[in-house]
Amino acid sequence: MSGEPPAKQRKLDSKEAFLCVFEQLARDVCEDEYVKRQPAYAQEWISFMQNYNVPKGKLNRGMAVLDGLVTIKPDLTDAEVQEANILGWCIEWLQAFFLVADDLMDDSVTRRGQPCWYKRKEVGTVACNDSIFLEASIYRILKKHFRAKPYYALLLDLFLETTFQTSTGQLLDLITAPPGVVDLSKYEMKTYNTIVEFKTAYYSFYLPLACAMVLGGVKSDAAFDSCKEICVEMGTYFQAQDDYLDCFGDPEVIGKIGTDIEDNKCGWLICKGLEKMTEAQKKTIQDNYGKKNPDCVARIKQVYRDIDVEKDFREYENESYKKLQGLIEEQTFVPGALYMKLLKKIYKRQK
Repeated sequence: MSGEPPAKQRKLDSKEAFLCVFEQLARDVCEDEYVKRQPAYAQEWISFMQNYNVPKGKLNRGMAVLDGLVTIKPDLTDAEVQEANILGWCIEWLQAFFLVADDLMDDSVTRRGQPCWYKRKEVGTVACNDSIFLEASIYRILKKHFRAKPYYALLLDLFLETTFQTSTGQLLDLITAPPGVVDLSKYEMKTYNTIVEFKTAYYSFYLPLACAMVLGGVKSDAAFDSCKEICVEMGTYFQAQDDYLDCFGDPEVIGKIGTDIEDNKCGWLICKGLEKMTEAQKKTIQDNYGKKNPDCVARIKQVYRDIDVEKDFREYENESYKKLQGLIEEQTFVPGALYMKLLKKIYKRQK
């Protein structure tokens, strides 16, 4: 140790401190040798695009790296804090890459309380390349800050594997419920769970905690396997929450207008609902699901209310929380707080 005060005394979980690291990294990207060779208007585009898409979310994924690391290793140097926050922002860049592309594919309207990036009149399909740029920026950041570290290759593998996993989940999501094609036979909970595992759980939960474990010196394969098991369960619960909020949440609170019904999504509500609907209710779903019509959306939501799928979600939420508590208590590789910190942030969230 180099005489720094204990981590708990330095407000390591400060969102303001985390955002300061973003400003540094955003400058790094804009000052990259390849970016600097671009004309001024291209450099300005990159700067504005990053600021519009990367730092506007809740930042839970990114800040989870430092939260996790300080749980594994309570006394951190300033350099270790900085490394954790840099990796956290790499995850936020990854999230921005996914969201810019996802909004375009889903024809979404708003994101994080503002118009989706592609919806801006000057952007449109340029968003495709911007999403690629956001992903590529991750590896410029990792190279600049970690290439001399013994775990550099492991970090590269973690991010590349997570991107691959997420892309397969996104593909399954898209081809299971393509726009304009409603095939209720495909809306099964098993398929839903597979989509969520690959599309959400790995990058939203496993990646931040795995990064913390790498920085914290955890090397056991069994520890990472245990982490995956817990994070898949947590990610499934999180996505079910997201699906519930998309339908029943307040857009003013969640920061976006839910479009899962219009987008024909294979979501938790419809998969669970189909297990208990009458044939007449299924016909209502078949006739109205996946249509960008407020009346059709209202009919779907009325069926959900008639079968009380909201109660089903609340029961699932409580069961999932108990299961996660059990899994966390059973593992002995890392302090249980590594997982409980994250779980407490999402349990019964409203946005």
